[in-house]
Amino acid sequence: MGMVGGGKDAFIGAIHRLAANMDGLIELVCGALSINPEIAEESGKMLFLSPDRIYKTYQEMIEKESQLPADQRMDFLTIVTPNFAHFAPAMMALEHGFNVVIEKPITFSLDEAKQLQAKVKETGLLLLLTHTYSGYPMVKQARRMVKDGVIGKVRKIYVEYPQGWLSRLSEREGNAQAAWRTDPGKSGKSGSMGDIGTHAAHLAEYVSGLKITRMCADLNIVVEGRMLDDDGNVLLRFDNGANGVLMASQVAAGEENALKIRVYGETGGLEWRQEEPNTLLVKWLDQPTQILRAGAGYGDRLSSYSIHNTRTPGGHPEGFLEAFANLYRNFALTLSARIDGTTPPEEALDFPSVDDGVRGMAFIDNVVRSSQSNEKWTEYEI
Repeated sequence: MGMVGGGKDAFIGAIHRLAANMDGLIELVCGALSINPEIAEESGKMLFLSPDRIYKTYQEMIEKESQLPADQRMDFLTIVTPNFAHFAPAMMALEHGFNVVIEKPITFSLDEAKQLQAKVKETGLLLLLTHTYSGYPMVKQARRMVKDGVIGKVRKIYVEYPQGWLSRLSEREGNAQAAWRTDPGKSGKSGSMGDIGTHAAHLAEYVSGLKITRMCADLNIVVEGRMLDDDGNVLLRFDNGANGVLMASQVAAGEENALKIRVYGETGGLEWRQEEPNTLLVKWLDQPTQILRAGAGYGDRLSSYSIHNTRTPGGHPEGFLEAFANLYRNFALTLSARIDGTTPPEEALDFPSVDDGVRGMAFIDNVVRSSQSNEKWTEYEI
């Protein structure tokens, strides 16, 4: 693995490295870890990178790595920069034959996302988009239960992601994370919906297996002086006729990362909360509610996808880092199989791709357009 961004004191870069390292399948071999050359070099030394593979720019890294023998160069590039700096290194990596892992949202604009999608299809390379929550074992369990028709045809989806960390004007109080995430020039046209609303939308589509087709959105700037939305509510329509409600807010004072999804079908419902990730509630129309737990000895009650992504015995909580690591492990197993000419486990092929990235950028475009429109419903355009 090579890395762009993620130098010392960067939050998400360290998370990526921990996740990639968890299974011993991936080695960080090179990096362009900061736009500041001194920080890039210092960060590389702290990570014990070879001095000749600590690069000042991503362009230099991709060019020089591509000239190394196949068994020595990086196999893929991870991009952990702010949104506006995703597209260029991703496109250059693909053009030089490197697979890509990229933070969400995938790009700064929908047009850039479509260009990456076309390049991935042209090259046949892999791209992993780190929608972390799809890596949790019980999220995968919920997805399989919906796909297998356990709760019947899906009728209703509620998904919410409240946070409280932007309840003040933190971007003007020295908070670097808040500063770029609320800056239209670095984050894009949406704030809370682009940052966490995309997670909620992806989770709704991932678990249900459905696609959003129409929406009615209301975005708000609650904290005076902020440039991008910090709160929003969206009514959804899905391609099977189901309807839903999505809420994303970063001004829900006191909340941390309270992501929650409920999916209701004809005969039952499913409920999962990110803050209690080992538990999946299964609610029945005419039976008591069931509690399914990750890692429990239920025999065939848990799907192979859930079991494949469970790391510890029942009762040992698994969380954000393990879910993140599941994405990296599945990506690595798939990539290694390609390199070796073998077939990866079916469960390893289940990770977010460039297509999810395009839908995420389309969600941002459509939710902003809907919020600005006087129409009750707007079509979901890609």
